[in-house]
Amino acid sequence: MVALFGTSADPPTLGHRTLLAGLTRHYPMVRTWASDNPFKTHGAPLAVRAALLEAVVESLESPRLRLDQSLSSPRALDTLKRAAQQWPDAELVFVVGSDLLPQIQRWYAADEILHRCRLAVVPRLGWPLDSLQIEQLNHLGGRVEVLPLEIPATASSAIRRHPDPQLVPPELWPVLLEQNLYGLRTCQASRPPLR
Repeated sequence: MVALFGTSADPPTLGHRTLLAGLTRHYPMVRTWASDNPFKTHGAPLAVRAALLEAVVESLESPRLRLDQSLSSPRALDTLKRAAQQWPDAELVFVVGSDLLPQIQRWYAADEILHRCRLAVVPRLGWPLDSLQIEQLNHLGGRVEVLPLEIPATASSAIRRHPDPQLVPPELWPVLLEQNLYGLRTCQASRPPLR
């Protein structure tokens, strides 16, 4: 079984870090990547976001978790096809936050996506689970499960609008400051200490 978690990582937050750590407790293999979401505009180039996400992955020091940028695609279907080529005999679990539930039916080839994998939904504070949306996805052929993880109420979009050093994993600070990303250089004095 392979858990697949793609994210804009724009920037990665403490929520991303908590989610990835939680996935390693539930699945024997977890793969993550930074991607361009066709429903969003991004604050940093994809290569920079991938480097930031890799810093988070490395800080977790889990043998179950790896960044695999080869899975990155704006379309979930392409990602699932690539994953099926890498792990032809594995059950694929596509992980999304509860904030994405309303979008899934509008994704390109949503019905094929739902047939190719299990869908694991992670509740996010501020985006309550909608049982009707889950029921609709199951009706379309999905196999939806809700993961019992508690993710802090952090959002990359909020950090981009109002930079808050307390919501950014400390391992990202060297790159954030070096490249002056997300306006966080001005918040440097209030950043949390590195471990």
